[in-house]
Amino acid sequence: MSPSTSRGRDPATAAGAVAPVLTIDGPSGSGKGTVSRMVAHALGWHYLDSGALYRAVGLAAAWEQIDLSDAEAVAACASRTVIRFDGDGEGEPKVWVNGKDATHQLRMETAGAAASAIAAHPPVRGALTDLQRSFRADPGLVADGRDMGTVIFPDAPFKVFLTASAEERAHRRHKQLKEKGVSVNFDSLLHEISARDERDASRAVAPLKPAPNALFLDSTGRSIGEVVQHVLALVPESMRRP
Repeated sequence: MSPSTSRGRDPATAAGAVAPVLTIDGPSGSGKGTVSRMVAHALGWHYLDSGALYRAVGLAAAWEQIDLSDAEAVAACASRTVIRFDGDGEGEPKVWVNGKDATHQLRMETAGAAASAIAAHPPVRGALTDLQRSFRADPGLVADGRDMGTVIFPDAPFKVFLTASAEERAHRRHKQLKEKGVSVNFDSLLHEISARDERDASRAVAPLKPAPNALFLDSTGRSIGEVVQHVLALVPESMRRP
């Protein structure tokens, strides 16, 4: 299940109860997006791609020609940017930014680099915190990102930290981009992924790290199906859809 969501929605408050959350954090290319979507579909829960929110804001800022190092300007942009997801829960959802279909642009490496740059700004993270938490709705939420289990949903009952070697992640991304008709150099891609890992892990605000009570999963050499089954095993059968 994948909600069609835009700013201002607060289903958790509207429902009057706190829905369960399964967080899947990890570095770029670890497979957490694919795994999260598949797990959400299997459980019948909502899905949040938090990275897409940061990419969307980075893209919106670029459209407005805002300097990504200007934290306050980017935060102001985040506050006025309208982001919406459309999907059926199985495939990759479409992402609309200020009324434009930005799905393809958001999956480019430039968007990923922009997201990593602006994610280091406390004002930007603050502007997006409430929006991310608004996805928490019955019957449950699978949230994928870098600080879902440590910052956004620290009370989540189910947490996973999914990783893989930088080389494997670069190979996966290289294959994915080639299939989409995008030409990219593998060595450059590996360098970008390694550099992003360093930035995300060393930033002062919400660094990329496993939550203390998260299940640590290394997906190197494992199939997506195998990883999905490991994650699903965390959630009791009674909490899954019939």
